[in-house]
Amino acid sequence: KKLVVIGNGMAAGRVLDELFEKSPDQFAVTVFGAEPRVNYNRIMLSPVLAGEKTFCDIVIHDEAWYDANHVTLRRGETIISIDRAARLVRTAEGAVEPYDKLIVATGSMPIIIPVPGANLAGVVTFRDLDDVDAMLKAAAGGGRAVVIGGGLLGLEAAAGLAAKGMGVSVVHLMPTLMERQLDPNAGYLLQRAIEARGIEVVTAANTKSIVGGDRVTGVALDDGRMLSTDLVVMAVGIRPNTTLAK
Repeated sequence: KKLVVIGNGMAAGRVLDELFEKSPDQFAVTVFGAEPRVNYNRIMLSPVLAGEKTFCDIVIHDEAWYDANHVTLRRGETIISIDRAARLVRTAEGAVEPYDKLIVATGSMPIIIPVPGANLAGVVTFRDLDDVDAMLKAAAGGGRAVVIGGGLLGLEAAAGLAAKGMGVSVVHLMPTLMERQLDPNAGYLLQRAIEARGIEVVTAANTKSIVGGDRVTGVALDDGRMLSTDLVVMAVGIRPNTTLAK
């Protein structure tokens, strides 16, 4: 039987590990991954940004794993439709793949704040290795970065960029950092610790727009402040990637 898996992330990898352990010869497996690479641990992207790890260090399933389990990896191919009656999936390039069983493991998408300028060059999210590569490239040129979002991921991005020599500002909508995990007192102490690293923290701040011509040059706040920047990192959360399933 033919098993098609849409998504080459951590959930897809884990379910295949379980399948191969319990019933290794039940399916011929084809995996479609939108990224042009093997399965890796997204949780460890922050150490890659900080220079503490390389991509090879965070790979979960290397090329040998796909070969050993006879998995066909269709990397860099995005599925855009599912024909449940005919049991077919179709890629953005028009290729068609039949299946007997289908697993949809499309994961989550980063939230993009719907403000003017959000699509400018130099505005990135913090979700995959391409985002990390974009941040590292920007950091190599020095300059300033604004991280929108004072949750755990945003603070990790800010720390990594600061460690690479960028001047960094964190803009957070709520009065204290990491308000979902910390009470106001602990949030205040965290802010002091972040500021001790040379990172500016702007709380109770709403982003009005991202400004620039061909690429980003600043972030305008509702209160009239303008933060000059060469890079904007949006780290305001994720939502389930249900587009294909719908």
